[in-house]
Amino acid sequence: MPFIISPADREILRGLAGRVAALAARPVESEKRQLWYDHNSLRPTRPLIFCDPENGWHEILPQSSLACQGDLARQWEFRLRQEIFWGESIKDDRVIEPTFVISHVHTESDWGMHETRIGGDHGGAYRWDSPLTSYDLLGKLRFPQITVDHASTAQLLGLAHQTFGDLLPVRLHTNWWWSLGMTWTAASLRGMEQLMLDMYDEPENLHRLMAFLRDGTLAKLNFLESNHLLFPNTAGTYVGSGGFGFTREIPRDSSIPITTGQMWGFCESQETVGISPDQFAEFIFPYQKPLLDKFALNCYGCCEPLQTRLSVVKQFPRLRRISVSPAADLEKMAEGLADAYIYSMKPQPADLAMPTFDEALIRERLRRALTITRGNHLELVMKDNHTLGNEPRRLTRWVEIAREELANAHRA
Repeated sequence: MPFIISPADREILRGLAGRVAALAARPVESEKRQLWYDHNSLRPTRPLIFCDPENGWHEILPQSSLACQGDLARQWEFRLRQEIFWGESIKDDRVIEPTFVISHVHTESDWGMHETRIGGDHGGAYRWDSPLTSYDLLGKLRFPQITVDHASTAQLLGLAHQTFGDLLPVRLHTNWWWSLGMTWTAASLRGMEQLMLDMYDEPENLHRLMAFLRDGTLAKLNFLESNHLLFPNTAGTYVGSGGFGFTREIPRDSSIPITTGQMWGFCESQETVGISPDQFAEFIFPYQKPLLDKFALNCYGCCEPLQTRLSVVKQFPRLRRISVSPAADLEKMAEGLADAYIYSMKPQPADLAMPTFDEALIRERLRRALTITRGNHLELVMKDNHTLGNEPRRLTRWVEIAREELANAHRA
């Protein structure tokens, strides 16, 4: 299917691309970039702030606010307006980059079977029927296969260059995964409750399942490497469950294709939050470790509190960034991470979603966190926002409050 941008949509996109380019050229972007380099290398910096609207974007930029008419043009317009809002309104420490990214046109198959979702309309809650109803069906599982449409990718890339590439450079960069954790896949195949029961009732079969998921994920990484489809994530790419990949610690030989050994890796296991550290060490850690072994630096964790399994998590190789969720014990995590890791703290997103925006409560929580983490390499990552209470200004105000509290803590 040909990709088309109409003349009218082209003019709108060029105007927006010029605004993004102007934002990216500001001196403050270079200053923020250097802060991330220092922070990721565990050098002393002030705590960094990253505020991601996530699902709140639909309240910030509703479809009715877009000016373009074509479907592709509207997608690109949405992305450009996101960058402008980040640079002009949110004003956190996320760097506005002087590029526009195009991803490969591709498909990826499932594991030979997939869950059937029930509900979930308009982003709401859902349940699912899991397909792996018996381990007798393990033989039906297959490794996922990636199929890249190179012709369509080249056409899309060329169209972006023609549309606004003289204003905002266009580059090809595909993020082929977010997490390599595998436990979401396991829960989808078996069901959450059944996955928990399997640790007692069918441990050997669960080991077989996790081994299959590990091998399939390794096969995916090997496919991407051998087909020269990987891209460096050591600059302004989002890595882990928060933060950016800026680092000079990972050597890069530009004369050879990128490998996982020149990248950040990431795993988490939010679905197993209720299991014991010993069960995590038996059923999860051994299957995630071979994946993270392939990467130069690693991130771990997302929404799951990690204090009870931290001693196991710290055995992952070359671990640098560890998530501290809103449900985590801040004191235990501060003690456990000390100054040896990035303390990637996730403040409570409900503070942006409640009927009333409670500035006093937000300040109280931030002050407590900043007191606890004085000896840590702290980043504040406001994410997992499902609504902003239809008040986008809350994002800007949260960042302002965070900066004020950081300044107060520095003077104290």
